[in-house]
Amino acid sequence: MHVSFAKGARGAIPLHAVAQADLRKFLARRAKREAAWLKSSGFTGREGELRLVPDVSGALACAVLGLGKATDALALAAFSESLPAGTYRFDDVPASVGGANGALAWALGTYAFSRYRKKPAKNVKLVIPAGIDADDVTRIADGVFLGRDLVNTPSNDMGPAELAEAATTLAKQHGAKISIVEGDALLKANYPLIHAVGRASTRAPRLIDIRWGRKGAPKVTLVGKGVCFDTGGLDLKPSSAMLTMKKDMGGAAVVLAVAHMAMDAKLDIDLRVLIPAVENSVSGNAYRPGDVFLSRKGLTVEIGNTDAEGRLVLADGLAEADHEKPELLIDVATLTGAARSATGMELPPFFTDDETLAADFAARANEVQDFVWRLPLWRGYESAISGSIADLTNNPDYNLAGAITAALFLNRFVENAKSWMHLDIPAWVDRPKPGRRKGAEANTARAIYALLKARY
Repeated sequence: MHVSFAKGARGAIPLHAVAQADLRKFLARRAKREAAWLKSSGFTGREGELRLVPDVSGALACAVLGLGKATDALALAAFSESLPAGTYRFDDVPASVGGANGALAWALGTYAFSRYRKKPAKNVKLVIPAGIDADDVTRIADGVFLGRDLVNTPSNDMGPAELAEAATTLAKQHGAKISIVEGDALLKANYPLIHAVGRASTRAPRLIDIRWGRKGAPKVTLVGKGVCFDTGGLDLKPSSAMLTMKKDMGGAAVVLAVAHMAMDAKLDIDLRVLIPAVENSVSGNAYRPGDVFLSRKGLTVEIGNTDAEGRLVLADGLAEADHEKPELLIDVATLTGAARSATGMELPPFFTDDETLAADFAARANEVQDFVWRLPLWRGYESAISGSIADLTNNPDYNLAGAITAALFLNRFVENAKSWMHLDIPAWVDRPKPGRRKGAEANTARAIYALLKARY
């Protein structure tokens, strides 16, 4: 899906938006007939309240959206989600929801996943507000849509091979180099944890490796968890917990979304994207609780639970990324239910021991309203990830703080990167809002891109 905007404002229908507290002043600015129509319709300005105001002939004269307390910068997505076909322009809207926020909100509201159920195309276009970089808005929306599409696609059509194909398509689009290590070749290339997790599936595991950018530029490496379906392995999940496991490759979807944005913007970075792509299945050769593996880094890992597979595949990916000593190393994963218990589905936690990075990232996330919350890399829990007969265990000996102990496990595979950050995302919307429909979401993709754009 590609977002497009109208080029000329002639004939465009005006769109207005108002916070509930500002309704009286707003009505005073409107033409008498329009204000009277809104009053008689019972319009109060509550959040999401939409009125299509007719002219004297019955045609659409304008549309008015209530913003409630006006706390959602993407509220104007309700226009593109609901309006009939036509060309529109923002008119009387608060600055907090207009401008670039409004243009992006409009774009995000046009998203539809129609691979399996065709929907008639709705030709709604927006005249881009003056002074707004339409190309940047478009690349951000297209990146988010790419991430959403990948996560929304069910696992029968989005296995390790299909994820690699999507990465290859993206690499070709931007002239990037891509290499893929597949199946038993992972053992020869020394990625034993990726191989162990994915070997039970009939769909071979693989490591996807994209490189793009200027050699000598700041090295930025993104690592995304690509578990295309997670049964839990021999520690089998209950059926209810498998229903949304197509989203367990959400970290991979997000790093591909960010890669699209960064490459399309031609940021001056030396970009690398690593995606361990596997399916965690059950068969006679599935890895077992109690097994011990030597990781790529040389640390031995004891398997305490086969359903804690994400940190295993990320460990090999992080070890590979870290040896190049990147300036910035970011991993993204749908890693723990504990993260959801701690901060819910709308506020993914992130972890870093770099105070400057933490402050920069939180500020950029707030600016673009792709919200995150920092949790501590609390070293007091380090002992919980020590194995009984190995260096580490993937099943901490502590039944609390699961998001933190998972982050501490990953941190053991990073020592050379100048800065490292781990994001534990849901890749899913359970409470829809304008521009964020229920289903797949590329959580933190916009925030990461905003960070990279500001730095590079």
